[in-house]
Amino acid sequence: MSPSPPVQCPACQVALTDGVFNQPDLRPCPRCGAELQIEVFPALFRPLATGANAETVMVEGESTCFYHPTKKAVQPCAACGRFLCALCDCELHGEHYCPTCLEVGRKKGRIRSLQNQRTLYDSIALSLAIFPLIIFYLTIITAPMTLYVCFRYWNAPRSIIHRTKVRYVIAIVLASLQLAGWAVGAYFVISTLTANG
Repeated sequence: MSPSPPVQCPACQVALTDGVFNQPDLRPCPRCGAELQIEVFPALFRPLATGANAETVMVEGESTCFYHPTKKAVQPCAACGRFLCALCDCELHGEHYCPTCLEVGRKKGRIRSLQNQRTLYDSIALSLAIFPLIIFYLTIITAPMTLYVCFRYWNAPRSIIHRTKVRYVIAIVLASLQLAGWAVGAYFVISTLTANG
């Protein structure tokens, strides 16, 4: 644990105390009197965390961490096999990875359980329902496709960031209205043909 660096006055460089932080109005510097308004995160006042405490090697011949040669290895990396100390061990769904393999797996998609993006089916369904309205004749194709996407992927994981199912509902309503419009149009065409024929 190491202490947080002090916040200094930009005019006289004196270390500021807690009384001038996160105040709604300007406060004077205790030394030079310069008017200051300083917003800081509460984490600034907490001691810096260094993660898990890695054990030092006590017995000669013990396995050491690939990244920290003076630290005792606790796990091998599931991807590359390098020995890792408690600081370097990144656990993901029961598998242990080194930081390098985790970053490479994220960039190249080699670690299947690591998701950093998802297909937004609700946005696809909403686009299928809205964009064809420009050329209405396309809705005869896109409205059933919209309903299929909505019902097929209703329970699929949405975004990594929490999203509601509002887009699905709007897409279903629009697609249903489009299909109802086609049904009413077909009814009038058929009734006109039968009345004239």
